Amino acid sequence: MGIRNRFTDHPAQVGETYFEHQKVALRYSRQLFVASMQAAVHSVLPWCCCTSASDRIHEMHGEITAGARGRLAQGAPHSANDPATAVTV
Repeated sequence: MGIRNRFTDHPAQVGETYFEHQKVALRYSRQLFVASMQAAVHSVLPWCCCTSASDRIHEMHGEITAGARGRLAQGAPHSANDPATAVTV
């Protein structure tokens, strides 16, 4: 496996280029950081952010399991070159 394939194979599985996939992954990272901070606030002040972190995680789960990302997670066949199975998120 060439070094270039190591950077492009997984993004192609969900119908994205390397940089599109990077953008999505960084957005998820930012959302998880915010959820983490909300949970930390809730741990000290239990009346604050009661469902904020879990709400954000549920929203992310819905997005991640939609389209080709969901098919990939379920082990269904997919192809980055097949428009029927490619997805943009």
